[in-house]
Amino acid sequence: MDINLEGRVAVVTGASRGIGAAIAKTYVDAGAKVVITARRPEGLEKAAAEIGAPESVHAIAAHAGKAEDAERVVAETIERFGRLDVLVNNAATNPYMGPVIDAEIRAWDKTFEVNLRGPLVWTQAAYRGWMKEHGGSVINISSIDGLRPGGPLAIYGVTKSALVFLSQQLATEVGPNVRVNVLAPGLVKTDFARALWEGAGDDAKYPWPLQRLGQPTDIANAALFLASDASSWTTGAVLVVDGGGTLGGPFSS
Repeated sequence: MDINLEGRVAVVTGASRGIGAAIAKTYVDAGAKVVITARRPEGLEKAAAEIGAPESVHAIAAHAGKAEDAERVVAETIERFGRLDVLVNNAATNPYMGPVIDAEIRAWDKTFEVNLRGPLVWTQAAYRGWMKEHGGSVINISSIDGLRPGGPLAIYGVTKSALVFLSQQLATEVGPNVRVNVLAPGLVKTDFARALWEGAGDDAKYPWPLQRLGQPTDIANAALFLASDASSWTTGAVLVVDGGGTLGGPFSS
């Protein structure tokens, strides 16, 4: 099946590196126009240059947890490209690693602001600004840490679990014209997850079925499916992309 996004316009948050940048590039390669957002302009400029299609990529610095930034980006996207078909809520933070019982409330609030409040306000902005009348696809990037307790990223996992429920609730509210789905990556080799994989070695054989770390492109390819017409009868779904990591073993969360 030839999956393409010709004529579509997407916004990807947290797209200056890692999974977000890979999704943006995959969408551009599939024919879409893409607006990439992150807090730091210099990172966005680098990501846009690496995608290498200036007519198809537009970078806007924005804070993922602020409703006013979401509204501004949606308005600028529609002004520049004339529509907004796909929203990928990828931006996330994890200022604290350790048990929830020992967490500072400041770290709790910051994680919820970006990881849960963020996807809500960006989805509201996209829905009100374009998708309510014209349809679209929202893809929220969760994590396998949100599917079961006990991992080292405890607050992060709580927010990602709540994001699954939020996504499914929204899916029941905005259909049939708008679809809302979830991607739940396993351990992917990004700077964001460096503390979990650094030192394991590039050739390590991980004790899960596919025996390797994920790459950003593994998640980007799944995000392409959820953005395209190939998934037109899919909403409220949680697509786990983890090499079989949730089947058990070390490095599975």
